[in-house]
Amino acid sequence: MANLVYKRVSTGQQSTDRQNLVLAEAGIEDPVTFEEETGTSSRLHPLQRPKFGELLTYARPGDAVHISEMFRLVRGTQHILDVLDVLHTGRLALRIHDGVFSAMDLTARHSRTGELLSTVKFMVQTLPPPANSSATYSGN
Repeated sequence: MANLVYKRVSTGQQSTDRQNLVLAEAGIEDPVTFEEETGTSSRLHPLQRPKFGELLTYARPGDAVHISEMFRLVRGTQHILDVLDVLHTGRLALRIHDGVFSAMDLTARHSRTGELLSTVKFMVQTLPPPANSSATYSGN
């Protein structure tokens, strides 16, 4: 199983320092890192981002995708659901290491059928979306 790390910042004034700290504290073994070019827009659908696309091409069933916080990957409910569908199809785990989604296994599957749990979609649709205020996250 590979540990695939995804990092992204929206502007040239931001850095990945906080993401690096959160991911280092997570103790991810032998990470394979995919980092978007600085300024990759959060408005671009995650499945259209170049490095996330490379990550998905590289990934094999059983691999885990690690992100520091959900908003580094997605900004809205539909993007979350789209990414979860792709991860589920590829049999990939998603590990979020900080923020509101960090305590949840959003790629949990039913033990007999292997299907994505319907409660996962329910949780995603009922929780507030990741914050998108650049003022809140200006340094990362």
